[in-house]
Amino acid sequence: MRPLSDRTRNFTDSVIRRMTRISNQYNAVNLSQGFPDFDPPEELTAALAKAAQQGPHQYSITWGAQNFRQALAKKHHRFTGMEVDPEREIVVTCGSTEAMMCAMMSVVNPGDKVAVFSPFYENYGADAILSGAEPVYVPLHLPDFNFDPEELENAFKKGAKALILCNPSNPSGKVFTSEELNLIARLVEKYDAWVITDEVYEHIVYAPYKHISFATLPGMKNRTLTCGSLSKTYSITGWRLGYVIASSEVIETARKVHDFLTVGAAAPLQEAAVTALEFDDSYYIDLQKKYTNLRNYFLSGLEKAGIPHTVPQGAYYILADISEFGYDSDLEFCELLAKHTGVGAVPGSSFFRENVNHLIRFHFAKKESTLSAALERLMTIRQTMPYKKK
Repeated sequence: MRPLSDRTRNFTDSVIRRMTRISNQYNAVNLSQGFPDFDPPEELTAALAKAAQQGPHQYSITWGAQNFRQALAKKHHRFTGMEVDPEREIVVTCGSTEAMMCAMMSVVNPGDKVAVFSPFYENYGADAILSGAEPVYVPLHLPDFNFDPEELENAFKKGAKALILCNPSNPSGKVFTSEELNLIARLVEKYDAWVITDEVYEHIVYAPYKHISFATLPGMKNRTLTCGSLSKTYSITGWRLGYVIASSEVIETARKVHDFLTVGAAAPLQEAAVTALEFDDSYYIDLQKKYTNLRNYFLSGLEKAGIPHTVPQGAYYILADISEFGYDSDLEFCELLAKHTGVGAVPGSSFFRENVNHLIRFHFAKKESTLSAALERLMTIRQTMPYKKK
C-alpha cells in the first residue's frame, strides 16, 4: 500500500477530547474538555424550537445568513467600536475551529512560517501543519505568561508571515495588556505580517482586566483576521457557529476556503442565534458575574485542597501544579487522576512546546454543584493518587 499523508505524522488526536473519553470511562467529573453543563439562555432555546418548526431548513447563503451577519456586525460594533460591513467583511463558519483554519489557509502558503505563543490551544500547531506551514513557537514565561519582545521579534526575523494570538488565552487565562498588544502591532507593521486572533473568550474576563480586540488598534484592521464563536459566550458549544471578520479582500478569499471546507453553517441554528446576538448589555454583565463567582469558588476549593494553581485573568481554565507527585508524564498523571480520584483534567504538555510536564488544566465552566463534587474528590488527591519515587 502507498503511504498515507505526511501532514498528520507529527501530531496526535486531540488530547483534550481523549481526556473526555477517559473521564467517561471512569465516571469522573469532567473538568477537561471546555464545555458547560448548564443550559443556554431560555430565549435562545425558545428561538431554536421556533426555527425547528418554521425553518429555514435548507442551505443559507454560503458565507452566512444575511440576518445573522447583520446582527453579528452590529454586536461587534457595540463592543469594539469597529465598523464591520456585514456584506463584505464577515464569513460565518462551522465553529471557531473552522474559522481558524479558514483564516490560516487564506493568508498562509505551504512553506510559510507562523508564530504561535506557547502555551497554546492544541489546534493551532495542527492548523499550521495542515496548511503546509511551519509553526515558530514563542514562549509565554511562567508564572505570569509574559512574552519577551526579543523572542517574539526573533520569530518574525525567522520569517513568520503571521502570528496566532489567543486573547483571552487558552489555557493560561492571560489577557494581553494594551502595552503588549501595541508592541505586537509595532512588530507586525515592521515585518509586514498578519495576525490571526482567536477571541472566543472575549466576554469572559475578570476585573480589573479588559479585553481589547486586536483589529481595533491603529493600522491593524487590514492586517487582522478576527476569529470568534458563539460557543462560549452563549453556552452553545455544540451549535458550532463561528466567524471570521477581516477586510473585504481577505474575506473574499476566506469565503472560498470556507465554501470548499464545509459549504455553510447550519441554517436553523443561525436563525435562532440571531436572538442571542441581540441580547442587551445586561446579559454580558451577568455572564461576567457568573464566571467570576465560579472562578472564585473553584480557586477557593483548590486552595483548601492545597493544590497550587494559576489565577486566570480571562477564559475559564486554571493550570494546577502537580510537581509534588513526582510524575515524569503528566498524561499518565491525568489518566490515573480520572481513575483513582474521579476528576478529569488535561495534561499541560499538550499545550506547551517547551518541556513542561508539571501542570494540568482544569476548567470551571460547570454548575457550582458539579465543581463541588470535583473539589470534594480533589480533597482526597493525596490519599487516592499514587506518588512516584524520585
